[in-house]
Amino acid sequence: MIKVGIIGATGYAGAELVRLLLQREDVEIVWYGSRSYVGQDFASVYRNVVHLTDEPCKDDDMATLAEIADVIFTATPQGFCASQVTEEILSKTKIIDLSADFRIKDVNVYEKWYKISHASPQFIPEAVYGLPEINRDKIKNARLIANPGCYPTCSFLSVYPMVKEGLVDPNTLIIDAKSGTSGAGRSAKVDSLYCEVNESMKPYGVATHRHTPEIEEQLSYAAGKPVTISFTPHLVPMNRGILATAYATLTKPVTTEEVKAVYDKYYGNEYFVRVLKPGEVPQTRWVEGSNFADVAFKIDERTNRIVMMGAIDNMVKGAAGQAMQNMNLLFGLPENTGLKQIPVFP
Repeated sequence: MIKVGIIGATGYAGAELVRLLLQREDVEIVWYGSRSYVGQDFASVYRNVVHLTDEPCKDDDMATLAEIADVIFTATPQGFCASQVTEEILSKTKIIDLSADFRIKDVNVYEKWYKISHASPQFIPEAVYGLPEINRDKIKNARLIANPGCYPTCSFLSVYPMVKEGLVDPNTLIIDAKSGTSGAGRSAKVDSLYCEVNESMKPYGVATHRHTPEIEEQLSYAAGKPVTISFTPHLVPMNRGILATAYATLTKPVTTEEVKAVYDKYYGNEYFVRVLKPGEVPQTRWVEGSNFADVAFKIDERTNRIVMMGAIDNMVKGAAGQAMQNMNLLFGLPENTGLKQIPVFP
């Protein structure tokens, strides 16, 4: 039995972790952490799990939780995990952090983009970027996993094979991504109100979005050289889902068959990455509620560019599902344990 603690359990990502973990026979949730609902039953906050748990929410006490949990998920705002983690805690338990605290290796870059001081930079070097399709072997032996952001997961998986193979100039990459409103979190914000979002679309964080350096860093590792991209996210009036459309200049002429072979080379054995047939395009409705990532491409011979596309559920593969995928690797379990949910439609 894997004993799991969740700090930030009543946020959207934390609640999605609860939903996924409660369906497993080999997991016991020993801590529902939530400062906002201390003492209140978790099931009274999220009625979808009534009769599945009667546990009350507890305060965010990582040190105490480390004594009883095999793994701790921190689904918390930036800065929290870094302010709490210690060597003593890491000697007792494993941590999967869903915030950005340990995703970026250069602490100066983190502090510049997130506008906060990093409270424990000494742990950054050992933190493993938790994208299983790329870092599977490193994840298995990690104490601290930095769960990737939702936009970076979708964007990176969409373009990685072409960047890795050197078939595109990565510094020409333009990534246009669109997300449902759950990506903004559960806290009350004017910009997330129904009347502000419904029947409208808007770009935000233009040229300043905090996921930009995370995408650039991971692409730089793939390319073997520094990569600078243009990244623009958009808010779409739907609950879940991310659709990324990326454009880049080809470094040499390629055929559809050659590009398909490249994607199959990297993802042909991946359970969660589905390379679509040439001519097909990803849609958020076909991944909703699942841990799948659908990727596709289209060569634009007229402009000597390629269009690379991807779709994920931002709450699952973009957050909680990927975190559980990482947990499976940590404990030597099949990667898809508890994550075989077929996308929900309609």
